[in-house]
Amino acid sequence: MPHALIVDDDTDTRDFLSEVARAEGFSVAAADTLRSARAQLTRRYPDVLLADLKLPDGNGMELIGDLDRAIETEIIVVTGHAAVGTAVDALRAGATDYLTKPIEVERLANIFRRQPRTVDLKHEIGELRDELRKVGRFGHLLGSSPPMQALYDKIARVAPTSATVLLIGENGTGKELAARTIHDLSKRKRAPFLAINCGAMSPQSIESELFGHEEGSFAGADQQHKGFFERASGGTILLDEITEMSFALQVKLLRVLETGTFVRVGSTQPIATDVRVLAATNRQPGKAVVEGKFREDLYHRLNVFPVHVPPLRDRGTDLEMLAEHFLNELNTTEQSAKRFGASATASLYQHTWPGNVRELKNYVQRAYLLADAVIDNDAQSEAAPPSADEDEEITVRIGTPLDEIEERVTMATLARCGHVKKRAAEILGISLKTLYNRLEGYSQRSDVKGDAETV
Repeated sequence: MPHALIVDDDTDTRDFLSEVARAEGFSVAAADTLRSARAQLTRRYPDVLLADLKLPDGNGMELIGDLDRAIETEIIVVTGHAAVGTAVDALRAGATDYLTKPIEVERLANIFRRQPRTVDLKHEIGELRDELRKVGRFGHLLGSSPPMQALYDKIARVAPTSATVLLIGENGTGKELAARTIHDLSKRKRAPFLAINCGAMSPQSIESELFGHEEGSFAGADQQHKGFFERASGGTILLDEITEMSFALQVKLLRVLETGTFVRVGSTQPIATDVRVLAATNRQPGKAVVEGKFREDLYHRLNVFPVHVPPLRDRGTDLEMLAEHFLNELNTTEQSAKRFGASATASLYQHTWPGNVRELKNYVQRAYLLADAVIDNDAQSEAAPPSADEDEEITVRIGTPLDEIEERVTMATLARCGHVKKRAAEILGISLKTLYNRLEGYSQRSDVKGDAETV
């Protein structure tokens, strides 16, 4: 039987927590001080530790340092709303999650239900890491360079836990693949994994996709719709381009993270959910906070365990490994046996790959279509993206308005990409939504200018 240790100096709270733990099949030990909690730890290590931050003889965070981290214990700190900052500090110190008072029963029950049986997970991850040393593969990720080895170590550490993860990396580096790997190595692997791009949809559309809506809640809502937090309960949600989320929606997301409940659009009835949230961004989220574009409290709640996904230019010979991998996939699909010539392989290193792995995959596909049996210099040259010194330049006069410069650069980039908006947005380092907004603004300015000239 799994075991829980409840540490709280309030009798009613301690009894409530103990009752829920027993209802979920746990044996329970209780303590009202740090001293008595430490005495309990000498008798039996808990599978779950719930500790109030404020105790008569100290701070519940002190218990984190008392635990043997080789023994898997899920550590939940309990605090009032006024001390959320301290709870975040506890997460960074090793706590798994936190609860704010008054504690919601369903969220508490979900914590006990998700109690990880991490022995099997750790064994599975250990086997994967051994396999990595042989073939350079880890989950959905491929590569054996030192930066990728460091990434795998971080994923292996955080995947079996319930911690929120913030994935940071340039466009095309494989942040979603990293998120899927975290999901597949977690206790949630048999439940859904759902991903949503927060920068490619309107705030209303995202809210409906995340939380669902009731029939008649807005124009076009002709039936009830279940959102990601409802459909993925027990599983994982990836919020991509999280820094593009509107402020209003950031508030609602923070509530879900803190309470484990959400409300459908057009409803007032809270719905409990047990979802692990992973977030991703191609920007520096701390900078977005400073610029006033991202809530600081949400940033701290998501940034419990930051994971940096390295760009392709820093991954050395992974470049060749990935190119061969993509070519083998095409050969398998098309039942062919094309290969890279030595010169074409060497030419891979002449490009900086600003679009990272995604750009490399597109290049390999073009080269495959252009080549006969061997991808040689001719096929490589025609398929390869322009190198840095081949890129077009735009000359502007001193004093040119910044909005005009922005428009010229945006439109030139769009033309260079064959008017493929998604690719242009990636090169410009902006979201697809931002690109669409820019183009709409340019069109409006053009209309105004035309009207003025007519007058």
